[in-house]
Amino acid sequence: MDLSTPAVLAARPPKNAVDVRRPYAFFVEREPSAEGDMVDVATVFLTDRECPWRCLMCDLWKNTIDGPTPPGAIPEQIDYALARLPPARQIKLYNSGNFFDSQAVPPDDHAAIVRRVGRFERVIVENHPKLCGDACPRFRDACGSELEVALGLETVHPEVLPRLNKGMTLDDFARAAEFLLASKIAVRAFLLLRPPFLSEKEGAEWAIRSLEYAFSLGVGCCAIIPTRGGNGIMEQLAAAGLFSPPTIRSLEQVLEHGLSLGRGRVLADLWDIDRFFDCPDCGPRRAARIAQMNLSQQVAPKVTCSHCEPM
Repeated sequence: MDLSTPAVLAARPPKNAVDVRRPYAFFVEREPSAEGDMVDVATVFLTDRECPWRCLMCDLWKNTIDGPTPPGAIPEQIDYALARLPPARQIKLYNSGNFFDSQAVPPDDHAAIVRRVGRFERVIVENHPKLCGDACPRFRDACGSELEVALGLETVHPEVLPRLNKGMTLDDFARAAEFLLASKIAVRAFLLLRPPFLSEKEGAEWAIRSLEYAFSLGVGCCAIIPTRGGNGIMEQLAAAGLFSPPTIRSLEQVLEHGLSLGRGRVLADLWDIDRFFDCPDCGPRRAARIAQMNLSQQVAPKVTCSHCEPM
């Protein structure tokens, strides 16, 4: 099966209509802080240039523009979101790609961005490991706030990671994490639960291995993301028997293991979580349990179900 970049691009449905002067989503969410207390986080999904890496599983490109982001657009988007959100202690500026990609977030806009986000205790951005350089500590110094950079580790599986078209190796990730931590910048890792080419059991096992690897590098927070379809090439992989989305039970299993390690925060992504229910009776209860564990960072009592489990 052809999984080259041209094939990935050819399989895509159309992008969504977006306005580069408006974020495509924004809300306040609650999250445990690194210190263990609960904080409100203003999460702003910025509209900007598409990420230059064409990862196999990615659907974030749907809300991006094709060319460079115009100067001034990102500060205007932040203004728009913050004017409509309640107060929060931290802010996430997620941009479907890389904050320190100069074509996505113009460096000349950094000063204007800092004026808008410097009042927050912590600023969280996402970035590719290969784009972590001196711009990261410069931005942190300008903010005067704690900076956290979220990096996509995805998986430590030695055969799957190269096939994801991520454009990085585990060594690249380790170097980026080491650089950021040495610069007093916190690191968050995005991990995939059951990427293509793995069974349900393998998907959970390798997500756990990926968690343990990330924590061994000093990563302070791991976000577990169930792998979704919806970008065209994933549907082709599913038709070929090379991909199936994980179940919510696997998400529970990986989250439980991560919390039991006690080495850092572990958060399970609940976006569109009902897509991963394999039982209409216990699926919503399992999602509620995961939400509780996300907030408490403690393993909650297990869900039992008379409909899908043997008595």
